[in-house]
Amino acid sequence: MTAYKIAVAGIGYVGLSNAVLLAQHNPVVAVDLDADRVAKLNARTSPIVDADIEAYLKTKTLDLTATTDGASAYADADFVIVATPTNYDPVTNFFDTSSVEKVISDVMAVNTSATIVIKSTIPVGFTKDVRARLNCSQIIFSPEFLREGRALHDNLHPSRIIVGEQSDRARTFAELLVQGAVSKDAPVLFVDSSEAEAIKLFANTYLAMRVAFFNELDSYAMSNGLQARQIIQGIGLDPRIGDHYNNPSFGYGGYCLPKDSKQLLANYSDIPQRLMKATVEANSIRKDFIADQIAALAPRTVGVYRLAMKAGSDNFRQSSIQGVMRRLADKGITVVVYEPMLADATFIGMAVEHDLNAFKARCDVIVANRRSEDLDDVADKVFTRDIFGSD
Repeated sequence: MTAYKIAVAGIGYVGLSNAVLLAQHNPVVAVDLDADRVAKLNARTSPIVDADIEAYLKTKTLDLTATTDGASAYADADFVIVATPTNYDPVTNFFDTSSVEKVISDVMAVNTSATIVIKSTIPVGFTKDVRARLNCSQIIFSPEFLREGRALHDNLHPSRIIVGEQSDRARTFAELLVQGAVSKDAPVLFVDSSEAEAIKLFANTYLAMRVAFFNELDSYAMSNGLQARQIIQGIGLDPRIGDHYNNPSFGYGGYCLPKDSKQLLANYSDIPQRLMKATVEANSIRKDFIADQIAALAPRTVGVYRLAMKAGSDNFRQSSIQGVMRRLADKGITVVVYEPMLADATFIGMAVEHDLNAFKARCDVIVANRRSEDLDDVADKVFTRDIFGSD
């Protein structure tokens, strides 16, 4: 297969995993505003926590460089992958797509022939709209389905590859993804752009709804003195339900599920719905319930062990535990955080304890979204809803 020059805008989970995947067979230049991330990548050190990315950077032959100079990377690229953040703006009830549009404009200024592939999550209809507004017909959308800390693994072993255009360039891009993958038999689906955008939002909202369902099951079990594990195991034996993605938590969080479910709800506008709104509201209700359960233990000081939602992840943006922390603080309970990723003395106004043993001694109750061997010696203090030890 012909090698193509590829530029990737954004060195986060999505951008870096795609850059590494494609650099196995193609020259790839990764672009980021953060000079430290660029320097780390050029030194073959991963700027994010992802075991497979770390291993590939150290052991694989990759045609991969990084730069802060987007214009030089875009100028002769055949494909430009846009993987910049699109955070949900609660004021406008829409994704903030300004970073995506900035990259598109930057590419168009130096290269009018490159195919621009948006990997950032965007509202339904965005691709058609931005093509018209920026007079740029070479934009396509291809959703990603990656887990934090397992992003490259999920690119190497994709569940499906979806490209939001039915064209030769769309097929070429899909072939590049298959070429870099270990598993070559993933279904490949070519759909229209708005349908591809909808696939991404509906998929993540379904996952959020599933998390919310098992969390509400867990709330019911706790309130009635029932064993949630037994109930979940029993219903999971139905093959239509299955025994996956069923571990209770303090709520869904992270990069995607909170913002994607809210964006999908906003996309409904005047269309009748109940499930989408309930899924968003259920996450807040679960945090209320968890905070009340912890407060009922009458602790003077509550310790929060790690802010990240998942094992093997360094991301704690919009982690559900933060909502629980705020609720506990509002009840007048002192909250202390143990998070090795934090160098500061405080986090959202709450004290950070950097010594694990001091943290354990200081707290009456230790809240952990996921169990850890670090807490085995203070198991009697630990409050968690991690029943199955999985994400």
